Amino acid sequence: MHAIGLVANPASGKDIRRLAGKASVFDNREKLAIVKRAVAGAIATGAERFVYMNDSHGIVSEAIKAIRVPRGVRFEALPSPKTSSAMDTTAAAEQMASRDCAVVLVLGGDGTNRAFVKGWRGATLVSLSTGTNNVFPVMAEATVAGMVLGLMATGGLKARSVARRVKIIDVSIDGEADDLALIDAVATSDTFIGARALLDPDRLKEALLCRAEPAAVGMTSLGGLIRPVADEDDFGLHLVFSKDGRCLKAPIGPGLFATLKVGSTRKVRFDHAIALKGPLVLAFDGERERMVGMGQNVRMTISRTGPWVVDLNQAMQLCAKKKLLLESN
Repeated sequence: MHAIGLVANPASGKDIRRLAGKASVFDNREKLAIVKRAVAGAIATGAERFVYMNDSHGIVSEAIKAIRVPRGVRFEALPSPKTSSAMDTTAAAEQMASRDCAVVLVLGGDGTNRAFVKGWRGATLVSLSTGTNNVFPVMAEATVAGMVLGLMATGGLKARSVARRVKIIDVSIDGEADDLALIDAVATSDTFIGARALLDPDRLKEALLCRAEPAAVGMTSLGGLIRPVADEDDFGLHLVFSKDGRCLKAPIGPGLFATLKVGSTRKVRFDHAIALKGPLVLAFDGERERMVGMGQNVRMTISRTGPWVVDLNQAMQLCAKKKLLLESN
């Protein structure tokens, strides 16, 4: 019996895009309800061990208190730095990597998943969306997600049968720690980080996209509306913004449109690096994160070495095919 990891980010779904755009707020009460349904589903399909991030708002711990836990089911709260930042998620991921977790439920947005992957790159994830502009996590019923978690923990479903390894962007900066992005890495002309959301199209310089989704909003849609790139494609997309480029009207946020000047777009192979030089600010998965000083070199590459992501529909189809929930005669 393997363990199931649980991560719920109390900060997701509450950022500045609720003021600048027209995004809805995703409160912690709803996250708690999602965790309750997921845990119930996992227990129903045989799960007995859970380890969870002891988040600053007690989302998972309160969810556990609110459900009936059968005898023999154990929950372990992981020590947390309680910074109320992405550091808490990264710290939880590092600990889960050594706790025999078959799969981890991550409740949050693209940023939450990025923070987790920084701590455990090779994890197998079920990522449910609660944030804004999300491409990496999906909207799905938590009860079903929980059933899949339980079946994977008991060995009824093998990770490699129901999960795929996704693309990732690796970023190296001269003299500094490496970084990564799951969907997009963007260079801007900003001189400071400030509010993290990318809401000023005039400051965009270049973007490297793992996925270019025309049906999404945010940076991934900029490439998607010109040249779509799916996660299954073994390449990425490089965009250069220019005052002399073609005009593109795109949703840069929920209910927030802008006209941008796109100078060029081109496919990027896995073995090709995009080189940049500071000064600039780097944004990862829709949020400004790193300042790059004058003359500092940056290299960005795409590879299929990211986490394993579970396809819930594929998992339940296989569950039905193997009749895992049907009693034998």
